[in-house]
Amino acid sequence: MVDALRQFLIRTEGAPSAMRAEVASFGFVYIHPLSDGNGRVHRFLINDILRRDGAVHAPFILPVSALITDSTLERANYDRALEVFSKPLMGRFADARSFRRGPVAQPDGVLSSFEFAAYDEAMPAWRFIDLTSHLEYLSGVIDRTIRKEKHSQAAFFRAHDQARQELKEIIEGPDAHLDMIIRSLRQNEGRLSGKLRGQFPQLGVPGVWEQVVRVVNEAVAAPGGDPIRPDGGPPRG
Repeated sequence: MVDALRQFLIRTEGAPSAMRAEVASFGFVYIHPLSDGNGRVHRFLINDILRRDGAVHAPFILPVSALITDSTLERANYDRALEVFSKPLMGRFADARSFRRGPVAQPDGVLSSFEFAAYDEAMPAWRFIDLTSHLEYLSGVIDRTIRKEKHSQAAFFRAHDQARQELKEIIEGPDAHLDMIIRSLRQNEGRLSGKLRGQFPQLGVPGVWEQVVRVVNEAVAAPGGDPIRPDGGPPRG
């Protein structure tokens, strides 16, 4: 089935990229050839096909996983898209699946206690699958990713770059060190960690850390969001 999916991609070169990405990704996850990681490969294939087809140019990728996990609603939409195929199939063949008392080696070497007794009868479900609704879903994901997630990421990177430039007026150092300071500040909610103080002693000079927090707040804090306090406490009213 994986080879057939590969042949499909060869035969459909030049066809709309969103359709090819949808068949490659959902086709792969329904074949489910790996013992682990099928979902991650499934989402990777979306970008892989879009990049191969030139619909998305290097070095960019669409953060579809970030969008899917963005909210309860997005996760529910994703689950519903998968269940369009899997739920009816599992209901139709409920009596054909069972579990042994102990695991046995499968043809691929994976140990599993799962047994399925209707592969021949169920095979047409994979061979002639209708993925129309999946294309509608993925097209919406791509659209929302471009309109929402990419804008959010672009805004974050612009703000991060501005914070880095502002820090250079306070602290001398390569970009990698400044990025480390910004990351530590945000992860520790404004506190100067002992590790960071040891790596950059100048941050312990009275008044310096407060300046660092201020410039990062001005550059990175979201509009209307709560600023990071130098002592790590809750924002002042």
